[in-house]
Amino acid sequence: MNRRVVYARGGLPADVLTVIEEPESAAPGHGQVLIRTTAFSVHPGDLQAVEAYPGKAAQPVPAGLEATGVVEAIGRGASLAPGVKVGGRVTVFPQPGAWSQWIVADAEAVVAVPDELSDEVAAQMLANPLTTVMLRREAQEHLAFGYDGLVVQTAAGSSVGRLVTGVCRFHNLALVNVVRSDRGAAELRKRFPDVPVVSTEHSGWAEEVRKAAGGRPVSVAFDPIGGKLTEALLDLLTPGGKLVSYGQIAEEVISVHASTLLNKSLTLRGKSIGRWLSEASAERRASDVATAKQIALGLKDQLEVAATYGLGELANAVEHAVRPGKVGLVLVRP
Repeated sequence: MNRRVVYARGGLPADVLTVIEEPESAAPGHGQVLIRTTAFSVHPGDLQAVEAYPGKAAQPVPAGLEATGVVEAIGRGASLAPGVKVGGRVTVFPQPGAWSQWIVADAEAVVAVPDELSDEVAAQMLANPLTTVMLRREAQEHLAFGYDGLVVQTAAGSSVGRLVTGVCRFHNLALVNVVRSDRGAAELRKRFPDVPVVSTEHSGWAEEVRKAAGGRPVSVAFDPIGGKLTEALLDLLTPGGKLVSYGQIAEEVISVHASTLLNKSLTLRGKSIGRWLSEASAERRASDVATAKQIALGLKDQLEVAATYGLGELANAVEHAVRPGKVGLVLVRP
């Protein structure tokens, strides 16, 4: 039998996610690959999708988009990425229903895992590194970034935040990190002692960011949180600056007066992996995946695991995945 995580309605993930049993797939179809899953990561974005699901589904909705495992069979006509073979380790993304013991995936979504990467890293090899690639591209579109301008990012202690920091350091791009606590700031300084970190635990944090910038203009801001924090970032941006929103952690809306945008000629952009999937050409996706693999290889120490659970502990895994202050992603081994 195959055990799969599904949900039939929106709501708190710990309440609505369930594990069902279904027959195993006999063989992959045309253009497909059969994968035996060894681990999958519980991304906060996956859980947000569960909460936001409208109404009640007629049939259970498979959960998850990213997992790692071993290729068991390859269907006819499958267009395989280099290194994908029977018995080989692979990661699949995006693949609806990835939270499963067995996955029948479209071959185009299957990527070979380098031997240097453990299953724990392979399970998070694509989604967050691809988000990092997407954010870096947004920053580089700003004329001042990389010259006199710098980038400020919130949630800098998150998995994506640490990858962004690593990439900026590698390319000598100026960055100021922002976290929500002094404790988080201290931990991030240990990882990246040469990158300024500011904690929003204090009311004067915005002025601390300006001091850390050392007179350089804040050209770009990355923010996965929203709400009041985003409003403060808009005030920090230099005229002509850009704010890139890539998450919605805060429940409150972003309130901004039109004069703020007009007087400073600011740009607000919303970016998500979903938009990347629908907008990027096949060539761009292949290039970005290759870059994401290099990021995973170069920054594998930043792809940490907060905890590992079994499928029978799914509710605990879901609770841990959104726990404040956790470091790394939560994994499930089915």
